[in-house]
Amino acid sequence: MTIQTYCYSVKIMDKIIQKEKEMKGISPNPYLPLYEYVPDGEPRIFENRLYIYGSHDTSGGNWFCLEDYVVWSAPLNDLSSWHYEGISYRKDQDPHNSDGQLELFAPDVVQGPDRRYYLFYCIRKKREFGVAVSDSPAGPFHFYGHVHYTDGTIFQKHMPYDPSVLVDDDGRVYLYYGYTCEEIAVKLGGDVSPGCMVIELDKDMLTVKGEPLVCLPRDTDTKNTGFEGHGYYEAPSMRKINGNYYLVYSSEVCHELCYAISSNPTQGFSYGGVIVSNGDIGLNGRKYPVCLPGNNHGGLVCINGQYYIFYQRHTQCTQFSRQGCAEPVKILPDGAIAQVEITSSGLTGGPLDAKGTWSAAYACHLTHKDSLKMLLYREADPAILPCIREDTTIPDESKRVQYIHNITNGTTIGYKYFRADHITGITLSLRGSCDGTFELYSDHPESGTHLASLPVSIHTEDWREITASVSWNGIHALYIIYRGSGNVCLKDIAFT
Repeated sequence: MTIQTYCYSVKIMDKIIQKEKEMKGISPNPYLPLYEYVPDGEPRIFENRLYIYGSHDTSGGNWFCLEDYVVWSAPLNDLSSWHYEGISYRKDQDPHNSDGQLELFAPDVVQGPDRRYYLFYCIRKKREFGVAVSDSPAGPFHFYGHVHYTDGTIFQKHMPYDPSVLVDDDGRVYLYYGYTCEEIAVKLGGDVSPGCMVIELDKDMLTVKGEPLVCLPRDTDTKNTGFEGHGYYEAPSMRKINGNYYLVYSSEVCHELCYAISSNPTQGFSYGGVIVSNGDIGLNGRKYPVCLPGNNHGGLVCINGQYYIFYQRHTQCTQFSRQGCAEPVKILPDGAIAQVEITSSGLTGGPLDAKGTWSAAYACHLTHKDSLKMLLYREADPAILPCIREDTTIPDESKRVQYIHNITNGTTIGYKYFRADHITGITLSLRGSCDGTFELYSDHPESGTHLASLPVSIHTEDWREITASVSWNGIHALYIIYRGSGNVCLKDIAFT
């Protein structure tokens, strides 16, 4: 297997200074602290810093986007030095949601022709786009208005949802949007979009010019278009790269981010391919996911000459506790982008060092013995499937413990990639009730190099450490397979 090059980006809040020191210079996926849930991440570069704008989920939440918007940023010359900018916009700041009862969905932020920063957003059940403005990319943002026609009528056509904005080189402004699931669109208070929509905005960033156009087809309209099987579903993200317009979007199969490319910002888009699936489905012909897949949203950004795709993973066996991840991508001379694998390394400049203790929650591979139960993620049963969980009983979120829950017979846990420097021991921190064996493999589950068999018999709710003697050296993926009875949780992996 070819080892890709990565670039680090862990973001640590100021209030957990010790944790920041421990994680300095390393950036596993997810790139934010494990207690933070910012999906729908739009990466933007302003003032020599990388900013992440997304919605805001809750650990163990029962619906999408329950929290106010927050912003994180990092200097381009040190992506490990992330800063929590704070709450950037509250739900109740929009006058049409003054009681704050409706959620803020996926946003985008661009710098307008007047050099101010504009936050575009939508609110559940509101058929409209809100716009907020700030003099700083970090916010706070203040309500500015709703996207409207020249006569002041609010723009509501074709399900205003998931805004993405492009300020082109000539100063013209384009708004991309759309949601094509009829059943859910009705619940959200809008009519279904006929595909990905685009409409031009005036320089005031509020007034529409003309009428919206369909720039990408939805699933029912892909015949003979090249988009067959990958029709537009939601989550547009537009970037201009090398003179071409790249429109990243979530397709009809939901778990993948695809891209389309054109020389024109409003028409003529051709299907390019899949950039990333949050279950690695389709990668090298894979049919079943390497972890629980689900809805996906993200975008492209170029940092110091390297492009990355930002996307999201799902935790806690729901679609309501999502976390941002990222992987390096390569844009070929012909403009194509090949599908990349999901990793634990993410934004690193290489593999993670197998030193000290790592949270088990950085796993990029987490499967149940019945792959079909993983594939049917909308019917995921938290009583059966393994998942990443968090101890929400601790009030201070920065001190909460994240762990892999519900490890049963046949569960496989994987990490890509570690750099092992003559490792002689791997210690697992476990709790639960089980009698069986953990099998440790390098490079591939089952067919890789077998590192150790670790018998285990524990019956306790306290974390207990068990150590396997190994001889491990080089750059490798690490896989841990449980075989036996019972149910156990894994908190940490330590290397000696």
